[in-house]
Amino acid sequence: MTLSTPRTDAVRPGDAPTVTGADAARPLRVTLLAGGVGGARFTRGLRDLLRRRDVPAELTVVVNTGDDMWLDGLRVCPDLDTVMYTLSGVVHEEQGWGRREETTRVSAELHAYGLGWPWFTLGDLDIATHVARTELLRRGLPLSEVTARLAGRWEPGARLLPMSDQSVETHVELADGSGTVHFEEWWVRLRAGVPARRFVQVGVEDAVPAPGVLDAIAGADVVLLPPSNPVVSVGTILGVPGIRDALRATAAPVVGVAPIVGGAPVRGMADACLTTIGVETTALAVGEHYGARSADGLLDGWLVDTADADAVPALAAAGIEARALPLLMGDAVGEDGLTATEAIAAAALDLAGLGARVASAS
Repeated sequence: MTLSTPRTDAVRPGDAPTVTGADAARPLRVTLLAGGVGGARFTRGLRDLLRRRDVPAELTVVVNTGDDMWLDGLRVCPDLDTVMYTLSGVVHEEQGWGRREETTRVSAELHAYGLGWPWFTLGDLDIATHVARTELLRRGLPLSEVTARLAGRWEPGARLLPMSDQSVETHVELADGSGTVHFEEWWVRLRAGVPARRFVQVGVEDAVPAPGVLDAIAGADVVLLPPSNPVVSVGTILGVPGIRDALRATAAPVVGVAPIVGGAPVRGMADACLTTIGVETTALAVGEHYGARSADGLLDGWLVDTADADAVPALAAAGIEARALPLLMGDAVGEDGLTATEAIAAAALDLAGLGARVASAS
């Protein structure tokens, strides 16, 4: 079985390419489209896998900015910061976002003045990031350059790109008719408990991909969709004009990791988002939602959990090669010497036909 791509020069699984000459000398180029916690942890596992096996690589993470907002006069970019903190080793591991060993004295003072959202507390160390970002934006730097400046402090081992330099904010139109709220309010304060009628990506029609995004997709050896929310993370990235077309056109295989295991989200309330757009909360339905590139969709390959192994034949019939393996990320080391997250990343590369290239460097 081979990955179904509309390009004849794409890498195919089961037939590992022979890498010689200039290609053998250059780093492996991997581009990821990611949201917050799931995308950040998968990317960290991929980076650590490649380092463990001494594989020279260039990782580019195109990050959702639809969760961005102004709060207390500061520009907050939750997903960009979560990816940056996670890759840099300073994230609060238990909650998955924010800085570890954090305090919240500044937020408490702001709340005492009646400012901010009591249900969305910014930590003191985190506020420094938002102050720096806001100051640089007000100097006229685009978000992509600001992100590079912030990430330069931490050396995360990957290039972080916002999906667009233009402001895009995801808003939620509530099904009970009570109005529209920012996605973060629906997600954090309401815990998605009020059904959404629809999601509105304000500004997405006028947005353009940030510098480097389209080149990273076109020049990749593989494009990966980590286990991020398919509606309001990856889906928002795909809503930026030009990005979906770039995925369809790239010669690289496009492989995704299901964020659904056994009919439930691995993390968060992705099921509420999927219900809103009429997609079942199953690994099969999400794979079909992305669609096969051979049928004008996006995917060549799709990893599902062993609990969803019965979806593999149906995905194959739809033109998407699928494999089943444990998809719960973690730091426990298996018999192969890899952490659970690294093993998932290795399986994604193998499905893309790059397993031999990665293994040959170890």
